Amino acid sequence: MRMFGKAGKAAAVAAIAALALTACGRADSGSSSSTAGGEAFPKDSLIGVALPQKTSENWVLAEKLFNDGLTSAGFKPDVQFANGGVSEQQNQISAMVTKGAKVIIVGAIDGAQLGTQLQQAKDSGATVIAYDRLLLNTENVDYYVAYDNFKVGVLQGEALLDGMKAKKATGPYNVELFAGSPDDANAKVFFDGAMSVLKPKIDDGTLKVVSGQTSFEQAVTQGWKAENAQRRADTLLTGSYGTASLDGVLSPNDTLARAVLTSVKAAGKPLPVVTGQDSEVESVKSIMAGEQYSTINKDTRKLVEHAITMVKDLQAGKELEINDKDSYKNGVKTVPAYLLPPQIVTAENVKTAYVDDPVLGPITK
Repeated sequence: MRMFGKAGKAAAVAAIAALALTACGRADSGSSSSTAGGEAFPKDSLIGVALPQKTSENWVLAEKLFNDGLTSAGFKPDVQFANGGVSEQQNQISAMVTKGAKVIIVGAIDGAQLGTQLQQAKDSGATVIAYDRLLLNTENVDYYVAYDNFKVGVLQGEALLDGMKAKKATGPYNVELFAGSPDDANAKVFFDGAMSVLKPKIDDGTLKVVSGQTSFEQAVTQGWKAENAQRRADTLLTGSYGTASLDGVLSPNDTLARAVLTSVKAAGKPLPVVTGQDSEVESVKSIMAGEQYSTINKDTRKLVEHAITMVKDLQAGKELEINDKDSYKNGVKTVPAYLLPPQIVTAENVKTAYVDDPVLGPITK
């Protein structure tokens, strides 16, 4: 997510903040310090990790990585999934506070619904780190660690255009837009990043959204659920593409991309260019087979590794490495952040993008 030098992007960020979804970006590098000097807490302390539902492979992998990494570092991990929803995650965070967690890492289901629990965490003296998804409308979040999610959207928008142009040199191109779940603070950021690339092409006629559904609210997929995306794709194809061709689909992640492709196949139509994110195994295989066009490589190992590095530095009373201290506004405060760079993956680089990945490396050889 990128802080925008241009006035249009700056205005977009302000609007997002006003809606308490998120506002974010990259500004000048800086640093922010934790406790100055000496150990902040014992090395064998409890570290809480509150994760959302198991809606994608990267969350499942994060569970194992946090358990293994924190244990190896000498901490006592308490890693919980909230498959039962927001109320379960609220209860899990409260329990972590009661157990005496010194740091609580939160991958929120809904970043705006944890205010009471985060207040409990801060009152207990715990440090709160937002993981992957920004925590909204609260003073009680200390740091944010994530991939640059506005950049993710930019890469998806660029990939959609590149893929369609490779199939057909000139437009106009018929496209449809899908977005993530509206309760996920990242979903609007992905969409806005993509639209910073696509909207000028919609405005000049290069792209035509045949359904007319161009807003985030029209494009959302509740819960990031594949069945919801497939149902909407079925409706769009039936209502808007009787004889028209569908050239491309903006999909914010791999799960939804595969759902859209399933719908298109069922309709008996040629496969459009479809974007994705998360480098899920089935989508990487689909890219290699020439079906899904692209994904985004956001190596969960690196993200978890940096989150654990933050815990280690907090424990030791060291300064935390921060590369964005000015621009991640959660509606109440600016949260110091560390951003990792995402990577676009298509058939052109799929065999080199995952050479160090223990799961995807063997698949893509």
